[in-house]
Amino acid sequence: MNEAPYTLSHLDALESEAVHVFREVAGELERPVLLFSGGKDSIVMLHLARKAFAPAALPFPLLHVDTGHNFPEVLGYRDRTVLEYGLRLHIASVQEFIDDGRLRERPDGTRNPLQTLPLLDAIERHRFDAVFGGGRRDEEKARAKERVFSLRDEFGAWDPRRQRPELWQLYNGRHAPGEHVRVFPLSNWTELDVWQYIAREKIELPAIYFAHEREVFARDGMWLAPGAWGGPREHEPLQRRMVRYRTVGDMSCTGAVDSEAATVEQVIAEIAASRLTERGATRADDKLSEAAMEDRKREGYF
Repeated sequence: MNEAPYTLSHLDALESEAVHVFREVAGELERPVLLFSGGKDSIVMLHLARKAFAPAALPFPLLHVDTGHNFPEVLGYRDRTVLEYGLRLHIASVQEFIDDGRLRERPDGTRNPLQTLPLLDAIERHRFDAVFGGGRRDEEKARAKERVFSLRDEFGAWDPRRQRPELWQLYNGRHAPGEHVRVFPLSNWTELDVWQYIAREKIELPAIYFAHEREVFARDGMWLAPGAWGGPREHEPLQRRMVRYRTVGDMSCTGAVDSEAATVEQVIAEIAASRLTERGATRADDKLSEAAMEDRKREGYF
């Protein structure tokens, strides 16, 4: 009797690829670090990393570039997670760089573009040679161009012309002194894949990702939350609406979407019907120009 060949589901295949990437980096490079903000992609990335090395402890620390304008729910989740799993967390603070004059506050109050200098400073100070990030190719055009292993020069800058081939999942982490590698284990995942994996693995998320009533105001076609970053202005009245967040970042540039999706299953159904990427729909910093993300990546941004 012929048995049907064993095949992996698409989520199993994505999980296997990500676990392989984590193990490759741990075996090939000396001082990796995982970017962790408490956002859904970094949460899934941490879940995969813990799976990759279980039952041992995670062999590298976490790093959060804190803008000072983060959502309180997300920061609370970050701190609970670090405490629960006994993880090591480094925090690079944008506010510290503003306070000591190394950075200047932008007129629009947005701090996302200000993350580059604190990130590069932390990489240099701790001598990290590999930095895991949760970027996915479906999010944005510049991220679609990037390899799983992305070489950065001694200034942290990305040059698309220096990208290396990655045939047969063979990754090259070789780099000169002062350079480092950005690594994207979720490169081939989509937003829908992430949510389906969250459902399958029963991963807890901050409540901000599910429909809840919140005070927001309209600006540039998005619902923004009020905060110390400078919103709303006089002509931007506050409203209470049922919203949720598809992505989380600096409060000044991360918009909410109208939604009634209060469970993981309802979110999956909502995303499956959507025709807008999460960053295209809710991130003002990516709407500055067609090449906004690519310009920032060339300067050292993630």
